[in-house]
Amino acid sequence: MSPDDIDNNPTDNPALAEIIEAHLSRRSLLKLGGAGASLAFLSGFYAPSGVAAAPTGGRSPKRSGPTPLLGFASVPLRVAKPATATEPAVTAINNGDNVVVPVGYTARVLYSWGDPVSDGPAFAFDASQDWQAQSLQAGMHHDGIFFFPHNKKKLNSDHGLLCINHEYVDQGLLFTDGMLTFTPEKVRKSLAAHGVSVIEVQRKNGNWSVVRPSDRARRITGSTPMKFVGPAAGSALLKTTADPTGTSVLGTLNNCGSGASPWGTYVTCEENFNGYFGWDQTYLRTPEQARYGITQTGFDYSWHVHDSRFNVRLNPNESNRFGWMVEIDPYKPDSVPQKLTALGRFKHESAAFATTSDGRAVVYSGDDERNNYIYKFVGSVPIEQALKQKVSPLAEGTLYVARFDAGEPAGDDMGSGVWIPLTTTNPALAAFNMTIDDILVHARVAADRVGATKMDRPEWVTVAPDGKVYATLTNNSRRGHSTADPAENPNSIADEANPRVSTSATSSSRRGNQYGSIVRWTENGDAGALTFSWDVFIFAGDPTNPAGLNGYLPGGNINGAIFGSPDGIWADPDGRIWIQTDMSVPGVGAYVNMPNAVMVAADPNTKEVRRFLVGPKSCEVTGVCTTPDQRTMFVDIQHPGESLTFLTTPGQEQAISNWPDKRALGQGRPRSSTVIVTKDDGGIIGT
Repeated sequence: MSPDDIDNNPTDNPALAEIIEAHLSRRSLLKLGGAGASLAFLSGFYAPSGVAAAPTGGRSPKRSGPTPLLGFASVPLRVAKPATATEPAVTAINNGDNVVVPVGYTARVLYSWGDPVSDGPAFAFDASQDWQAQSLQAGMHHDGIFFFPHNKKKLNSDHGLLCINHEYVDQGLLFTDGMLTFTPEKVRKSLAAHGVSVIEVQRKNGNWSVVRPSDRARRITGSTPMKFVGPAAGSALLKTTADPTGTSVLGTLNNCGSGASPWGTYVTCEENFNGYFGWDQTYLRTPEQARYGITQTGFDYSWHVHDSRFNVRLNPNESNRFGWMVEIDPYKPDSVPQKLTALGRFKHESAAFATTSDGRAVVYSGDDERNNYIYKFVGSVPIEQALKQKVSPLAEGTLYVARFDAGEPAGDDMGSGVWIPLTTTNPALAAFNMTIDDILVHARVAADRVGATKMDRPEWVTVAPDGKVYATLTNNSRRGHSTADPAENPNSIADEANPRVSTSATSSSRRGNQYGSIVRWTENGDAGALTFSWDVFIFAGDPTNPAGLNGYLPGGNINGAIFGSPDGIWADPDGRIWIQTDMSVPGVGAYVNMPNAVMVAADPNTKEVRRFLVGPKSCEVTGVCTTPDQRTMFVDIQHPGESLTFLTTPGQEQAISNWPDKRALGQGRPRSSTVIVTKDDGGIIGT
């Protein structure tokens, strides 16, 4: 089972799928149209309601004129394979081991795991290099990404700094002998392969390359010194023997999604931090540790065996020091990264920025585990005021969690919503005597107690130029089925925003919301509003595949290119919605027509979807941004060749994917990489 697919939510809080199902049932009764009326409604579009647009982060302004948003031809799902001496010509699924982009576009690899950041050593394909070498090279499993113009005050699109997340490690690739042995040296190398790369990139004569050496390039790893800022800094819950002040911490881990602030900093998000911790002897974990998924063996990384920092029996507070958003200044290579306690601790998937009408920062983020929540942070003071005081605009503010409610059956929106404050004055939290430290360090527990809406694994969030906010709900294959399995949450019921449920208690039929969906909302006022209206933008799926026909809207309502398990999402300055996928079981069952991960682009008005990029075998397509002129796109390809489980024996992954180096079997390793996509005529990406 994927670590993201575990359910640690013991509450009976409402789930979004139940709300959607009830709303559509009422609409069907009113319209006497059954499922047809529901589908007709789902393809509609509602007008903006005065939400302040999000800053573009230094990108070009929105284009005007009648030019369609989607101007490229969708990459075909199936391709013709010519006849050979032994096989006739056929039409086959497009499932090669390359990056495929539309006609008129070109994709090139820029930066792969093991490439030097600045003046470090070149990658050794036998994985023989030590942790010191790895700390000077690209980490593993590229994820969130953002381009910062080299000159902070100019929108330069030919020269900049690229920040790239490195989420986790595949131990079968990272070490020469995989996990046949395990040592303290391997723990150090694993830590060095996590974190963030900051690299300098430049385009000369039309070609992009990494600038080496660079005085701004650096690697931030699982061992880099950082500091806590905000209300919980110095909390007793963050203190350890090594840090009795509760203000300093080593490293950042499981860096998944990310975001860029309007003032030019990079915010990286710590997601599945729980998997790095464990214990060696009898230990009774606390209810809070259980709520965050701390287990005795974690992800079988075994760090706790050789580094007591990750042994929760010996250091029970160390796990509290991960699961935060981390702010990095890419323009100051000597600056200390800051863990932002005001934004709460959970499995952060991304950081989507907006601003209030009076100039305060707003950040949206999902908690990526099934039946968890969507959050919003609103800063206390205007951005400019905080910067003048030389503090982060994210250091102080209020954290909210979303409750999605049903709407009127005849309305155009699925429903309304409320942002519930996670504060000591909230009666639901005051009743438990929760301090602000308790609330922020154990944000999940606080959200449980205020009745937040459980979601189908909320992943990335993005704010479109018109102020609408989109969030991917990647899937939830275990929603609504039998509770015979004690590991299952008996309250995994459907609601309006998470409507798909499994209709059988047998393990072979536990499908539920196997394709995922994308929910969007409009704030009722500016980005700091306390209420919103929402609908479901797209139900993902494959309407042609009988294996997917189970539960509500089984095949989805996609207008165009099919996709499933939406993960990354980004609205570009023109309003295109770029959607990236990560499928646990590609090419099988409900996903038989989706063998490789993809990136599609959707028109927010028509909901038309076109396939823009097909990734290599067994990869995740994740992380996307463009230069300010929108003529260069950066996309991350993560874990090519990965199987259903973390591989621990060397060589297996290359038999699945040999991308990008295409070396002889046994002489190479598939490598996560950042890819550059350009339009052959030099035009704007997507047109």
